[in-house]
Amino acid sequence: QVQLVESGGGLVQAGGSLRLSCAASGRNFGSYSMGWFRQAPGKEREFVATISWSGGSTYYADSVKGRFTISRDNAKNTVYLQMNSLRPEDTAVYYCAADKDYYGDRSYAYAYWGQGTQVTVAS
Repeated sequence: QVQLVESGGGLVQAGGSLRLSCAASGRNFGSYSMGWFRQAPGKEREFVATISWSGGSTYYADSVKGRFTISRDNAKNTVYLQMNSLRPEDTAVYYCAADKDYYGDRSYAYAYWGQGTQVTVAS
């Protein structure tokens, strides 16, 4: 069992940066792949980025590639999402997710989810 708590969201001007954190509690965090997803009002939840259990592999949605960076610190049981060059269309609730057996972009495959943190990008 893994519990996830996101933090770091807020209001930022277009072109600005934010770093989201997702703190995990529970055992064996280092054996879980981690993902970031987001959901804007009236839209379906969409994939943002994922990182393998070791941090050796990462994968991004085309919409954020080159602007966002996912990383993890297994000693701190935390995964991060550094978001640069933010755009108004990045406005959404951002969720982190964890799964022991899946690494990829399908939200339904992740077993554990946080409660989300709001990111608002003003134009």
